[in-house]
Amino acid sequence: MDLTGSLSAHRPADAREAADLRRIVEFVARHPDPFDRRIREGHLTGSAIVVSTDGGRVLLLRHRKLQRWLQPGGHADPGEKAGETVALREALEETGIAGLELHGRAPRPLDVDVHDIPARGDEPAHLHLDLRYLVLAPAEAALVRSPMESDDLRWFGGDELAELDLDPGLRRALSKTPAYF
Repeated sequence: MDLTGSLSAHRPADAREAADLRRIVEFVARHPDPFDRRIREGHLTGSAIVVSTDGGRVLLLRHRKLQRWLQPGGHADPGEKAGETVALREALEETGIAGLELHGRAPRPLDVDVHDIPARGDEPAHLHLDLRYLVLAPAEAALVRSPMESDDLRWFGGDELAELDLDPGLRRALSKTPAYF
C-alpha cells in the first residue's frame, strides 16, 4: 500500500492523534517528496516501536541531544520514500540489532505524531511528522548503542515505563502494542 493509502487506512487512538494525522495527510498532499529534509516547514520521519518477540519489553534509547527516553527513529536518507524503510534502517543504526522485522499484524503505521524540533545551529525550528511502526526484535538480539545518537539503550518492561518521563505521543504508541500479542 502506498503512503496516501496507508494514511487513509490509519485509525487514530485519540483526538490528538487525529489532529496529527490530518496535518500529515495535508502535508503529504502538498509535497511530492514529504521525507525531504530541505522542506523548511518540516518533513516526514520514521520511527520504530521495537518490542521483544513476546511483546513484554520495549527498547528505548536515551537521546543524547534531547536527554529524553525515545523510540529509535529519524530522518530519511536521500531516495527513501517509505516510512517503514526509514524506521527499520534507523532502528538498525541506533540499536545495532540485525534482523528487525515489521510486526505482521500491526497497522502500518501503528501511530502518527507531529512534534516541534527546536532550532539548533544552522538548522531552523521545524516539524517532524513522525510515522511509527511496530517492529519485532529477534530473541537473540544483541544491543549496540550508537554513541552519536544516545547515552543509553535499554529494554524496559511495561511496569517500568510508568516511571519514565515519556511524552504523551510515545505513551499512546506504546499503549497500542499489547493488542498485537
